[in-house]
Amino acid sequence: MLRLILALFLVVVPAAAWAVQPDEILKDPKLETRARDISTELRCLVCQNQSIDDSDAPLARDLRIIVRERLQAGDSDTEVRDYLVRRYGDFILLRPPFKTGTLLLWLTPAAVLLLGAGALLLLARRRREPESAVELTEVERQQIAAIVGKAPGEKR
Repeated sequence: MLRLILALFLVVVPAAAWAVQPDEILKDPKLETRARDISTELRCLVCQNQSIDDSDAPLARDLRIIVRERLQAGDSDTEVRDYLVRRYGDFILLRPPFKTGTLLLWLTPAAVLLLGAGALLLLARRRREPESAVELTEVERQQIAAIVGKAPGEKR
């Protein structure tokens, strides 16, 4: 029973919570909380789909240390983010700001959705339209009759 509880605990508690190493944790709990809040908003430049708080990559560790050093130096949360954006660009933010440089990033999902909906509508319209019957010429009827082996106009 103890093994089952332990296994369940390991499944439920994400391993990402252990990405921050004990030697990185600040002694001041308020500063550590601020550092964690900032770290969850910053993208790991190696993993790209994880925050630096969740990543085990060495670069993520370096970025977590920079965040903590800046906070200990007296920077505000905004100053820390601005410093990292100046250094790495908006790409480091998991939620980049809506501005001219990130316009394509923000509008691409909507454009893809609209294009997909338009393609589905076009496909649905094409399927509903009945195909027009093409009349055969007399020569074509005779050729078909000769192939099939019956006289033109003869019923089977």
